[in-house]
Amino acid sequence: MDKLYIDKVLAGDLYAFNYFLKTYKDMAYSVAISIVKQEHLAEEIVQDAFMICYQSLKNFKGESKFSTWLYRIVVNCAFGTLRKMKSDVQEFDLATHDVSFDESAFQLLQNKEREYFVQQALMKLSPNEALALRLFYLEELSVQEVREVTGWTETNIKTILHRGRKNLYRVLSKIMKGEYDGIRR
Repeated sequence: MDKLYIDKVLAGDLYAFNYFLKTYKDMAYSVAISIVKQEHLAEEIVQDAFMICYQSLKNFKGESKFSTWLYRIVVNCAFGTLRKMKSDVQEFDLATHDVSFDESAFQLLQNKEREYFVQQALMKLSPNEALALRLFYLEELSVQEVREVTGWTETNIKTILHRGRKNLYRVLSKIMKGEYDGIRR
């Protein structure tokens, strides 16, 4: 489906790019917020990434999935923004949900609470760990796809995932016990 819309955009159909915006904006935002941890910066990064994507679409060779190529642009923009800022990343509570309408109110509350704590813990992790965990576990990308998005080696990804899981467990444990000191590690 992506190929069809790529061809339309390249043929001059300005409205065909809306397909990419609608299809990939949420994931692009999720990737950006994992890295920069600030809502307004993540929104700007996503806008910048889609502009770069639109302007560079003719350079897309199709050697990987379009989504992988786009997410790589988002990752580059996000880490570029962090380099420019050179200051501490501030915390942001990401309250998103993706639940079925037929769940009971109690189940819905449990799911929201679980997601809230996972998001809180991800915000406490380093940008690399948060990004790797989000891409691999939440977005269910393969190690190969994570490699294509981040440019990291397979060994590095596995190491970051291992450390990220350990740190996520440590942070979640402290959050659940009410012991988290608020210092980002």
